[in-house]
Amino acid sequence: MLTVGTASAAPGERARGVIPVTNLPGGRPLEIPVIVINGSQPGPCVWVDAVIHGDEPEGTLACHLVNAELDPAAMRGSVVLVPVLNVPAYEAAQRGNPLDTFSYDLNRIYPGKADGYLTERLAFTHSQWLRDVATYEISIHSGGAHSYLSETIFATTDEKAIELAQAMGKDWGLILKSFLPKGSPPAVMYEAGKQGITVELGGRSATSPADFARCGRVLADGILNVLRHYEVIDGAPTYAPRWLTGVQHALLAPASGLFLAEPSLQFQQPMHKGDRIARIVDVYGDLLAEICAPVDGLIFGLRALPNVQTGDWCCFYAEIQGELAQV
Repeated sequence: MLTVGTASAAPGERARGVIPVTNLPGGRPLEIPVIVINGSQPGPCVWVDAVIHGDEPEGTLACHLVNAELDPAAMRGSVVLVPVLNVPAYEAAQRGNPLDTFSYDLNRIYPGKADGYLTERLAFTHSQWLRDVATYEISIHSGGAHSYLSETIFATTDEKAIELAQAMGKDWGLILKSFLPKGSPPAVMYEAGKQGITVELGGRSATSPADFARCGRVLADGILNVLRHYEVIDGAPTYAPRWLTGVQHALLAPASGLFLAEPSLQFQQPMHKGDRIARIVDVYGDLLAEICAPVDGLIFGLRALPNVQTGDWCCFYAEIQGELAQV
């Protein structure tokens, strides 16, 4: 029997339930919905977390697709799907719970506190189950309401973490370094001596029906490939033809105005130091500033909102430091 919160599944079965956290002022419970899929044979537990940020619902769709395509009777090990981790933020379609301004960003406060602010308590409760049950954890993120991020993984330099990242399959050839994760579910796994990764795909400019469906499908295929890699389900896993690695640079707006990215830009294509990424112009169209590649590398995330103010996030840029061998 595998139990997570109120969901209990016998071998070869699946169950739905919630992880209770507390009650809200109107009496409604604050809960974390979970889907537990328990294989008929023993094996590792792959845990997937979606909607850590409420404006990033791509992972919800991915969880639905994965759930529909798994047969617990044919599985070795288990899968725990959390289709919406941060329910109040999801309901508000905002990055964090708008009713909790003290611990607004759930992805910065793990492992939380049992007696802390509301979102800290949510993080603490989630941490306890995650640490005890999961063998591997996948945190799904996107660019949310302000940007788009292409297929990118953040992992520690631990060999087993790199293996988990590479197991995401053929679409995931950019694995950036997260040297010491803090404040996130993968940090909880790291501190427990286990493996967790952050995957990024989607955001504001990819929410048309076809684009949103594509993001959900690519994420789901990556999760299923992880399950094949660790032999939770049958089938031959696929892998990216190569894995680039390096570190990220967050490029911020040096001026306020209209953000105009170069129309010819392509994600994850080589750029040279000094190549122009975007211009910022004022209300009359006069040039205020330029944003250029800080080093040789590539763009993996770009602002979707053209209006920008000084200090706003504009681009995630990867400084490529080499390639990874398969582990």
